[in-house]
Amino acid sequence: MPVSLIDTLHQRRQNLANLINFPAILWAGNSSPRNFPANVFPFRASSHFLYFAGLPLANAAIRMEAGKLELFIDEATPSSALWHGETPKRDEIATQIGADAAYPMTELASTIEGAATIAVQDASTWTQQTQLFNRMVLPQLPPQGIDLELAKAIVKLRLIHDEGALTELRKASAVSVAAHQAGMRAVKKCKTEAEVRAAMESVIIAHEMQTSYNSIVTVHGEVLHNEHYHHPIQVGDLLLADVGAETSTGWAGDITRTFPTSGKFSSTQRDIYDVVLAAHDACIAAMHPGVEYADIHLLACKVIAEGLVDLGILQGNPEELVEKDVHALFFPHGIGHLLGLDVHDMEDLGDLAGYEEGRDRSQRFGLGYLRLNRTLRPGMLVTIEPGFYQVPAILQSARSHYQYLINWERLQQFADVRGIRIEDDVLVTNTGTEVLTNALPTAAKEIEELVCSGEKI
Repeated sequence: MPVSLIDTLHQRRQNLANLINFPAILWAGNSSPRNFPANVFPFRASSHFLYFAGLPLANAAIRMEAGKLELFIDEATPSSALWHGETPKRDEIATQIGADAAYPMTELASTIEGAATIAVQDASTWTQQTQLFNRMVLPQLPPQGIDLELAKAIVKLRLIHDEGALTELRKASAVSVAAHQAGMRAVKKCKTEAEVRAAMESVIIAHEMQTSYNSIVTVHGEVLHNEHYHHPIQVGDLLLADVGAETSTGWAGDITRTFPTSGKFSSTQRDIYDVVLAAHDACIAAMHPGVEYADIHLLACKVIAEGLVDLGILQGNPEELVEKDVHALFFPHGIGHLLGLDVHDMEDLGDLAGYEEGRDRSQRFGLGYLRLNRTLRPGMLVTIEPGFYQVPAILQSARSHYQYLINWERLQQFADVRGIRIEDDVLVTNTGTEVLTNALPTAAKEIEELVCSGEKI
């Protein structure tokens, strides 16, 4: 029998109580105005709040102590029904989430003493946190003192997903897959990146979800976080689509595929695509409990370096090229990140979540962007997303330093490859891995077939 939401939330609260011996107060946050007060940015509740409360409540807080939870939220005003319809009463919400008691927000101030908290992202709420606690509680600062103890406890819990989380994460993955399928089928009929984006996000919206981050849908895949969609789609282009769905309770999917807009990779595009895919497949095959995620990253670096040497782009021994960070000219970012209630899970805490205690970020070009440096454990969900990018500024600055390690004339033959990334969501299991996004193909031939299938619709 599936575990109920309330049972899941009770267990999470009890797990927290087993790790700390002081109260914890977490705010949901509030919506922020775009210009005038009634026109707001989309509201997204704090992920730490969502983990223990389960509902995306606005302007609410929870106080947890010894496994018990108190909800603080104001009743909707009578006039709000005109604009927003009828909303549940405070006691009804408390019942939904299994709260032990519920009070108006004005009573929260009397419960602050001795409690820890974690900063939320919207300015009005973290200002309130700072004022009530009479200490600095700001999102841009790492937690301090008792807040740091709370953060470490929450990281320990959220690193390993329970069944309630995995149910939601599988929903997010399934809808993310459907969105990518729609984008591939639509691309041959689209004139701009924006049209492909619309085809993908319409699937997410139709499932009553939202995107878990700003979609990247671009023919300029060398711009890693490209959020412009005005470029025309032309014959011979590769389109990189990094798009993920988020469930109503905040759990994220994150997929990237790169596909030929004409339905057929050129020979040079196919060569580089297969190098990236080889790294992707090798990383997933090597993952199991006890393996270091940093070693998975270095495996991707080595496979990419080997592939580029075989293609005549890099010159030298692949392992030595990786040691010199030459591969990072084309693969500058890390192999992936944690995935959960945030697409980059718990990165509001900086490296506290991503790095084991006692580990610090490397200063090396090829390792400095690694977002996760932990030993893999069952229940961890991570992304695997190797890539190849020709970033003009990086390559131009590298010409003199890497003059004899790169065959620049040979590289010029791959000018039709701006950027390629292949990303899947990979759950670490007791014996190996489960790829939650496995329903979306990665092999070049299957990608081509999916793009061409749109002509029949």
